[in-house]
Amino acid sequence: MRIARINTSENTIKGDEQDLSLLDPIIARHKGKKGNLIPLLQGAQELYGFISKAAFDKLSRETGIPLSDMFGVATFYAQFRLSPVGKNIIKVCHGTACHVQNAIEITESLEEMLKVKDGETTEDRFFTLESVACLGCCSLAPVMMIGDQTYGKLTGNEAVKIVKNIRLAAEN
Repeated sequence: MRIARINTSENTIKGDEQDLSLLDPIIARHKGKKGNLIPLLQGAQELYGFISKAAFDKLSRETGIPLSDMFGVATFYAQFRLSPVGKNIIKVCHGTACHVQNAIEITESLEEMLKVKDGETTEDRFFTLESVACLGCCSLAPVMMIGDQTYGKLTGNEAVKIVKNIRLAAEN
């Protein structure tokens, strides 16, 4: 569950300069195979952390898959990212159990602290904040996950404290 999944500005699929030659082995492995679109997009995202316009263009040009088909799949599935994300992705669960336990307070507290909206990345690209439909930890509601670490039974203040500690640890 993301509030604003698709940003229609041109910046949505532009990124940093990328070495597009890194896509060559992925293209070679999947070119001409049935059902290759999702693995191609997953490979590109694994390499760069997101799929840039340049990566879309190269994949389309070298596989013959229309750019419109690629973009349609990439915008349909929530797993694909069209802009760079932070080193640490903060996923706040907004499933039923978390919602009734005030997950909105966690998201709002983190938005205020990080100075980003849901779905955005901090200017330093250290954190990306995302609302998700479910993390599968209902007994710990409300829950957030950062990387592979899960934090449960949170308040907004506790969530902010955890994020501040992660930033402090990285600075030391």
